Amino acid sequence: MAEVTLATLDVSQTADVLVRAVARELAAAGIETPRVDAEILVAHAAGVSRGDLQHAALLGRAVLADQEQVDRLRSLATSRAERLPLQHLTGTAPFRHVELEVGPGVFVPRPETEVVAQVAVDEALRVVAERGSVVVVDLCTGSGAIAVAIAQEVPRAQVHAVELDAAAHAWALRNVERLAPGVTLVRGDARTALSALDGRCDVVVSNPPYVPTGAVPKDREVAEHDPAVALYGLGADGLEVPRGVTRAAARLLVPGGLYVMEHAEVQDAGARQMVDATGDFEGIHTRPDLTGRHRMVVARRSSARIVEDSSS
Repeated sequence: MAEVTLATLDVSQTADVLVRAVARELAAAGIETPRVDAEILVAHAAGVSRGDLQHAALLGRAVLADQEQVDRLRSLATSRAERLPLQHLTGTAPFRHVELEVGPGVFVPRPETEVVAQVAVDEALRVVAERGSVVVVDLCTGSGAIAVAIAQEVPRAQVHAVELDAAAHAWALRNVERLAPGVTLVRGDARTALSALDGRCDVVVSNPPYVPTGAVPKDREVAEHDPAVALYGLGADGLEVPRGVTRAAARLLVPGGLYVMEHAEVQDAGARQMVDATGDFEGIHTRPDLTGRHRMVVARRSSARIVEDSSS
């Protein structure tokens, strides 16, 4: 029996046959997770959940209803083989407990950032338990992923999110309106936004641009499709934008407030030095991501600078 290819897909083929055909195509194109991507694409083309698709595959059932869905699957698989991001093809990206809307013009949230969000969530929950409410700011929010997660997971949290880029802000607005309408979303410069909240915030979290100028991400999906404004942190070390974000965090946080910022694995020492250089933080340390790599700097706002300012 001839092997099924994208060219020979048809409506009568079972879910498993479709998945295997698409997975072969994706594997040949160098996709790292061909089976997973294939399941997601077949389910998306068929308009069913991935769980329902897997159930149909076990039972040997077909899932495509008509030729339109066959053509849609063929187009999706071809585009993914050309290294278009999976999330752009489906229009969604999972992040913690939500499905975010994403597409061209916004950085696709990664699983590693879920750990950054967890640090902020844990601190926000602690503050709520202690005081009954908490003020959280997400700088360089992108799709709104971290802000939405905190708003959903922390009752009585007052969440503010800032994004400068117009395209990313539009995606964040869609996600906030649909998933967390209580979030205050501001289009503005993270370095200067939310001045009315200076010295009033309990948690500042950020996944800013931090790729050094000239360093091209190895994944084509990132290098060719994530917006440059969300990737490159400027400066030889990629930390020019993060420096501005760090100064903003110092401005916004209450004494003892928590700052957490994602960075590249190779920037752990540089990120700690960057935070320390402000003279505004204490307890500066690095924490690992899901894979154990050093991917975030965490610190607390000290009270020394505030005391000095108030006496000047």
